[in-house]
Amino acid sequence: MQVGYKIATEGAGPKELVELAVHAERAGFDFVELSDHFHPWLESQGHSPFTWTVLGSIASSTDRIGLATGVTCPTVRYHPAVIAQAAATTALLSDGRFVLGVGSGERLNEHVVGTVFPAVKARHAMLREALEIIRLLWQGGYQSYDGRYLQLEDARVFDLPDTLPLIAVACSGRPSATLAAELGDGIFATEADPEINALFEAAGGSGPRYAEVPMAWAETEQAAAASAWETSRWALTGWKVMSELPNPVNFEAASQTVTLDDVRGQFACGPGLEDKVAKARTYADAGFDHLVMQNVGPDQHAFLDWASDGLLGAVRGLPGH
Repeated sequence: MQVGYKIATEGAGPKELVELAVHAERAGFDFVELSDHFHPWLESQGHSPFTWTVLGSIASSTDRIGLATGVTCPTVRYHPAVIAQAAATTALLSDGRFVLGVGSGERLNEHVVGTVFPAVKARHAMLREALEIIRLLWQGGYQSYDGRYLQLEDARVFDLPDTLPLIAVACSGRPSATLAAELGDGIFATEADPEINALFEAAGGSGPRYAEVPMAWAETEQAAAASAWETSRWALTGWKVMSELPNPVNFEAASQTVTLDDVRGQFACGPGLEDKVAKARTYADAGFDHLVMQNVGPDQHAFLDWASDGLLGAVRGLPGH
């Protein structure tokens, strides 16, 4: 079992994000996962620096800890050729510690370039074409591609690592699990749903399975729940809402009916260890073997110190798939 730490790029400025990654390495985490967004979910989060610049700085500031995007949308705001180049460069800078997590994106981040954000079916088709382009460019040499949605003309990534990064595809159902098995090396998920892993395996998938474990650590349960509500209540709106709203102000409005009890139902809140391990166990039992501690408490550095003292060992002891 590998244990990771979610660095929400919406929650801190770029220098502090690097400091958190360095602290996570010192605390003993196996990897860090960074969100890749243009906007924060809520105005109260207050940040959203460029993830790829932060990744490069983390790579040069750490020695051991793995890096992953959780996740990048390589279809609208970015062209997949740019992501193929960025991922290859990050892999080189980190000496092979990088995993490229990809997904079909959210309107919140993709609409900013003025391109129509397509319906779900088209987004999945675009993600397939994007992965085909990335794989093509990682073969080396000049490459071209003429897809229904995406094109590539005489492009070459000159700096490629000897060992290419793994690609983990965000999964929520059969289409994405099939895509992950065909063109990816693993999966990303946010729900403790064994069906996701079953679909991935049925389609021939056999790589690492990443899952984000929601928790909020603080010295009191009340402080933890309040912090989770302040910064992360958007997570309870459901994926159909999360993928479609265009701006933080929309998420402010859509999440106003979320209560503290709702937050407590999703996040393991408070200072205790047992509830955090129990939450992680649900994901391990569902077949995930790379568990990402997604702390939305008020003090990330204090959480990392606390996790080092007991959480890491307890979660590592859980059985993977």
